[in-house]
Amino acid sequence: MTTSTPDISVAQAHGRYIRGSVSKVRRVLDQIRGRTYRDALIMLEFMPYRATGPITKVLRSAVANAEHNLGLDPASLVITRAIADMGPSMKRYRPRAQGRAFAIKKQTCHISIGVAAPTDS
Repeated sequence: MTTSTPDISVAQAHGRYIRGSVSKVRRVLDQIRGRTYRDALIMLEFMPYRATGPITKVLRSAVANAEHNLGLDPASLVITRAIADMGPSMKRYRPRAQGRAFAIKKQTCHISIGVAAPTDS
């Protein structure tokens, strides 16, 4: 089994316990994965989804990490990794007829975004 060394020029940011379902966040992340930082910001600005707010926040954090920790230029960054994993569900109950209770699961997710400078190959 071979182990690869992680690329040191990738800056990451994580948003944890974000309210919203994983599937709704993933449909936005699929649109911005592989794009430049500037293109992704423009796309997120005009998408009609509620998930774009937290995703924009995590993306800006990843770019700030790249700029501050690695000294990379924000204009040249590309989104190399954008994933959403399931978080814990908050369980709530809604009263129904004849004394019954209806369970409601309020889903959360964890967003991870990695940005890197494009390789010249």
